[in-house]
Amino acid sequence: MKSFLSILLFLLFFGLSLIHFYWASGGLLGFTMALPANEQGIPVLSPTTFDSIFMGIILLWFGLFYLFLLKSVVHKTLILIRTIGLWLIPIIFFLRAVGDFNYVGFFKEIKSTEFAYLDTAFYSPLCLAISLIGFTLIRLKKLR
Repeated sequence: MKSFLSILLFLLFFGLSLIHFYWASGGLLGFTMALPANEQGIPVLSPTTFDSIFMGIILLWFGLFYLFLLKSVVHKTLILIRTIGLWLIPIIFFLRAVGDFNYVGFFKEIKSTEFAYLDTAFYSPLCLAISLIGFTLIRLKKLR
């Protein structure tokens, strides 16, 4: 079960990083739909190429982190990093699912935009699922 969940999170994060790298290289498919917007439909964020590359790297790192869990022996100096990562990543995605109470998350106020619809239907549930899988991995690790 632990291996399956680790691989699942790796594949999710790898896919999300590829999307961000695609946007960084000038791709536009899905870009505006992924940006929170105000009630008039005007995006409240205007990410740069650097922002997309940065997020792509972070998401790729998150994926590699979960892939790293598959190793049976972890060097003692990496135990603290692993422990922090095990908790930090699910917390980040749980907070993203909850949202900022304005534009993103389950408790957003602005609900009439295309982003808001996609956020409710896909982005926030995906973040919650990533968070729950991450917390499940912590629980499974403690049971060993």
